[in-house]
Amino acid sequence: MATTADVRRELAGLADPERAKRSSRFLQMVPGGYGEGDTAIGVPVPEQRGVAARYWRELPLTETAELLTSGVHEERLTALFILVRKFAGGDEAERGEVFRIVLANTCHINNWDLVDSSAPYVVGPWLIDKDRSVLDRLAGSELVWDRRIAIMATFAFIRTGDFRCTFRLSEKLLRDPHDLVHKAVGWMLREVGNRDRAAEEDFLARRYRTMPRVMLRYAIEKFEPQRRRDYLTGVV
Repeated sequence: MATTADVRRELAGLADPERAKRSSRFLQMVPGGYGEGDTAIGVPVPEQRGVAARYWRELPLTETAELLTSGVHEERLTALFILVRKFAGGDEAERGEVFRIVLANTCHINNWDLVDSSAPYVVGPWLIDKDRSVLDRLAGSELVWDRRIAIMATFAFIRTGDFRCTFRLSEKLLRDPHDLVHKAVGWMLREVGNRDRAAEEDFLARRYRTMPRVMLRYAIEKFEPQRRRDYLTGVV
């Protein structure tokens, strides 16, 4: 049976100090950055996915949950890759336990790559046929990562053609103070538009003039150039 120490040793063997410096800047693990206090060791994401592919069956959930509390960014991301695989390949009981581990550790899912690698693949899929009020609680959290988890989880619903939760949470997050939430909301609205342009534009019609600019830009990124200009100049 594999242990957390096994995964850590393998990741340490793939570490690259120069890449770690670049990752630290990219993910703002610098004073004043949203990732301040985190530590990178410089393992490329494809390599982390490879480690997850080798260990997800052998590493128990308890060990995976321990890895998710690591102070090393790549160890937490690899833990999430393992959890996503366990969720996809598990029965109902295991899927529920993976969901509970993720929700109990949102304080460790504390950068956009960690959120985006887990919320649409665990949180959203688990809630497709269940009560989704937990997402409203997360959207009202003081923790920016909770709020991003809430809106990113709705990607799973969007894929099924259900946009209601995305619109409800987008409305709730229109005045959010953080640009990482603005970008996530705009991204999910764009995904709605990729499937139902009329539904997205109906939502935007009453809100686009007052929503944060970056949110709007993300939402209309796939629109025709003239249509984008119309939204950005407020003449729609």
